[in-house]
Formats: sequence, structure tokens, C-alpha cells
Amino acid sequence: FNLTKALTSFVSVLIIACPCALGLATPTAIIVGTGKGAELGILVKNAESLEKLHKVDTIVFDKTGTLTQGELAVNDIEAGSYVTKNELLRIAASLERMSEHPIAEAIIQAALDEGLVLSFPDDVEVVPGQGIKGIIKGSVVMVGNSIYIRGSNINLQEYEKRGDFFSSEGKTVLYI
Repeated sequence: FNLTKALTSFVSVLIIACPCALGLATPTAIIVGTGKGAELGILVKNAESLEKLHKVDTIVFDKTGTLTQGELAVNDIEAGSYVTKNELLRIAASLERMSEHPIAEAIIQAALDEGLVLSFPDDVEVVPGQGIKGIIKGSVVMVGNSIYIRGSNINLQEYEKRGDFFSSEGKTVLYI
């Protein structure tokens, strides 16, 4: 009994008999795996990170609370001069209540912890992996990454330097 020979023969027959199944199995496994991970609070930043993961032999953790408490949390809020931090958090949480993303849950929880009263948005549009857009009290509001916000011709130049700083600390940055 030669396990290597048996597995090689098995895979060869499988590839010849049903190449489409293998072509579909890998992406399906990745999607199901990342989806299940997201349900458990494990987020993968992008596909490239996931592909490089097989080379990792050491993992170092910091003490930000994400690991020790097992849940995402809002750490920093940077508000412009025209809005308070609590108002910005209230607006973001009001829109994010229409999302199922784990980051949305953290934003909503931060707003509730502050005792903020959330609004109900209209005309909500979710773009997976980028952000969410809706109307709150007559104003169009977007919450998402820089690519999503810039895609609507919104200039983030004033805020991106600070966002880059937070990203360098390993934080996920959302623009509102």
C-alpha cells in the first residue's frame, strides 16, 4: 500500500474526469471558509493576504482587546470641524444597522454604549467589501473604505493621512 501513489492516481483521474469540479471547488471552499470566519469574527483583509498565509510560521498578537475580548470594537473617531464625534458615530451607526458586517455591529454597539438614538435610513445600498450608502434625514450618507468613498468623487485628501496612520497601526479605517 503506497499512499502517495494512490493519492496521485486519485487526483489524476479526478482532474481528467471532472476538471470543472476542481475549478469550482477551490473558490467555493475559500468563500465558505472566509464567510464562516467572518461569522466567528475572523476577518481577512483581502485575497492576497489569504494566499500568503500558508507561508506564515509565527503569529504575534498585540493587546488591543480584539483578541482578549473576542469582539471588534471602535477604538478611535476622528470628526471634522463641522460635526461632533457622537453625531458622526450616530450617523454611521444609523446606516450600519442595515448591514450584517461584523464591523457594522461594532459601530452600532459603540453608539448604543454612548446612549445615542439611531435613525432609520432609506434607500440603502450595500456594496460588499467596500461600504454602505443610504439616506438619513434627507442627507445621503456613505460609510466605507477609501476606494468606495472616492468612487463617488469625494475628495479624502484631507483625511487620508490620518487614515493611513490608523492603518499602519493595524486598524480598519472607515470614512463617513
